[in-house]
Amino acid sequence: METPVTTGCSQDQFFNPILTMGYQVAAILVLSHAFQLGLKSIPGPIAQILAGFVLGPSVISNIESVKKFFFQAFATDYYETMAMYARIIIMFLIGLEFDVAYLIRNLRRAHVIAFGGCIMCTIFAFAITTFIYEETTAEGSHFLMGCMIAVVLSNSGSPLVIRLAAQLRFATTDVGRLAISSSLIADLYAVCVMLIVSRNKKEKSKHWVSDGVLSLTIIVAVAIINIYLAKFMNRRNRNKKYLSSIEVCIILVNIFGAAMAIESIGYSSIYACFIIGSLFPRGGKTIRTLLIKLTYTIHNFVFPIYFGYAGFKADLSVVYKHVWRVGIIFLVILLSVGGKITGTLAACHSVKTPLSEGVLLAFLLNLKCHVDLVTLTVGQQNGMVTSQTFYTLMICSVVISSIISGPLIAYLVKRESDTLGYKHVALEAQDPDGELRILACVHNPRPVATMVGLIATSRGADNVPITPYLMHLIELPKKTKTKKKMMHSQKENEEFSDEDDYGGNEVVEINEAVDDFTADTGVMIHQVKILAPFTSMHEDVCEFAEEVRASIIILPFHKHQRIDGVLEKGKAGIRTTNQKVLRHARCTVAILVDRGLTAGSLQGSGSDSLQHVVTLFFGGTDDREALGFSERMGSHHHINLTVIRFLPRVPPKDPNVEVNVAQKDESVLMAISDNERENEIDNSVMTDFYNKYVTSGRVGYVEKRVNDGTDTASALRDISDMYSMFIVGKGGRGHTTITTGISDWEECPELGTVADFLASSEFDIGGSVLVIQQHIPRNDEEEDVDIDEDR
Repeated sequence: METPVTTGCSQDQFFNPILTMGYQVAAILVLSHAFQLGLKSIPGPIAQILAGFVLGPSVISNIESVKKFFFQAFATDYYETMAMYARIIIMFLIGLEFDVAYLIRNLRRAHVIAFGGCIMCTIFAFAITTFIYEETTAEGSHFLMGCMIAVVLSNSGSPLVIRLAAQLRFATTDVGRLAISSSLIADLYAVCVMLIVSRNKKEKSKHWVSDGVLSLTIIVAVAIINIYLAKFMNRRNRNKKYLSSIEVCIILVNIFGAAMAIESIGYSSIYACFIIGSLFPRGGKTIRTLLIKLTYTIHNFVFPIYFGYAGFKADLSVVYKHVWRVGIIFLVILLSVGGKITGTLAACHSVKTPLSEGVLLAFLLNLKCHVDLVTLTVGQQNGMVTSQTFYTLMICSVVISSIISGPLIAYLVKRESDTLGYKHVALEAQDPDGELRILACVHNPRPVATMVGLIATSRGADNVPITPYLMHLIELPKKTKTKKKMMHSQKENEEFSDEDDYGGNEVVEINEAVDDFTADTGVMIHQVKILAPFTSMHEDVCEFAEEVRASIIILPFHKHQRIDGVLEKGKAGIRTTNQKVLRHARCTVAILVDRGLTAGSLQGSGSDSLQHVVTLFFGGTDDREALGFSERMGSHHHINLTVIRFLPRVPPKDPNVEVNVAQKDESVLMAISDNERENEIDNSVMTDFYNKYVTSGRVGYVEKRVNDGTDTASALRDISDMYSMFIVGKGGRGHTTITTGISDWEECPELGTVADFLASSEFDIGGSVLVIQQHIPRNDEEEDVDIDEDR
């Protein structure tokens, strides 16, 4: 009697399914990354789904030997468990990253657009239920099959929408954020319909209310535990940059335990994990560490596996034998797209959203991901609808629909690049009550306190939305390859050592300042780290500003104030970076001259704190931009704003430059005309500002008449000790005598005439200076000017 040979793939071995799943996961990872490299025109998530589709039974695994290896019946539970764990961690991360404040502000628009497509798709689903029921020879409830088809048609895969929007770089636009919010609401609708399918047993249906209350209690309990756990971990080991791996595991065990408890009750944990993530405390190294570790792991491993497995489940081999079944797949896809387009466009019309954005939203909301796959699996496992053909056709419809929608979305985004691309709106033209997106940069912890204070006051009223970013700029040697690392996307082995070579202990100081700010104001600052040589650092700053659609970039001055009050020169590369950003940035740029004596005072966390800020207005584009920025600050309850307008003591003659008739050429007349036009704009802007803010008593206003730059300098010295901050435009004033000769020489021309005088060693003030330059589109690029590094 022969002894049977035991192979590594024997079904008798306990770890064989895990081993098989490991091979499968490795193959999906390799193939998905190969597809992303080879098919660059296809968005990454779609390439990952396509990779799973090719690896699955529709193509490669249709080969008998491969099928035996990849499709073992006893390994199915392992695959589904892996998918469930992936969904838990993905939805938790989405909750951590989600802009809840935006959803609250745009709740009506988001839910109208989401439900418009969902309701139309549900109508279409029940209209074709009978036809599909008969064609697939299914057994079970017609109603529950209709619910399953409704989920397939109406669901919007929020992880896929979020990932695709981020990769196509429009996630920070209003369309992108509206699509993400609407997809989450559509996902919630699909989850509610899925619960109807999952509650199949009579004994469970009797206790659905108590089970729902118990699930809600678990969510609330975990959210409260996370609050205290995060506070404890933030206080523990304050000298460390991030949490340890053990501490992260403790938090994740809490999340997975809650999710498993909700799953065991009979409810899906998909939205429970999202809610837990949304309620997780903002600020501190706890959420910072979670974002770094989870984002890198999920984006590079979990997403490719998860999306690839979705494509892997599709099996078109059943269609090969019965070609007529292609018609069912085509019908489902057609009704899914048609329902989304019809319902979404009708909803967009009701909320006054442009047609082009409505079409893009419709295709984005047609992306499928996980709820529909879970619903089909649950329905089949619970025996609600017994038909393998129905299950296979629906899976194929879900996968093919996403594969088709992905390239169409990429095409629409490219076609609407003028609308979705970065388009700066000057601060003077913005609504002061609208959202402000601000990028503040620091090279070291010294100006952080003033920077975060400036962020706090620049939002104006407490109910004004603000999205601030703090970028830590770190110099690398020129020979080192440039690296850009966001705080939420850094490699663990490069960023989690407390003996990090880049940034050192400065990172700890910056983190503590940001955490204190978040604790005082409740505003979450997104932290970013840039590692680059000074020669190319400005490129990373400008690129990131465009990516997040910043309205203004605030840079630190290259000099810092010593204890004795003298401004000491810092690294020359900082000044080089500032000048290059001023030339190349496609948005407003400001330079902060931090005097140090007022560092952090602008934050005004105390209830009785009141800071006096002055805006100096001489006229021109930059001063109008400074006035627009001041409008926001003037609405802050800790800021007492005064606007001082400098005017010539004797009004200039008309024309303001004496020219003989014989000398009047076209260029002179054009210069005179431009000055007159600028003066008219200045008067109009100042009149509107006066009527809106000064007459109501919210802002102080003073006019100073001066003859020349000497009078201007004397007037500035008179107010040198009266204010915590001076705000002034860089230049753009044209020819004006009131600033001519204000100083004997220019130390820093990049600040402009007035700001250079305020920041000079001959002008002793106690307040910081904010110099603002408005972006003016130019057709030609200016050549970089060499800087005298001895200054």
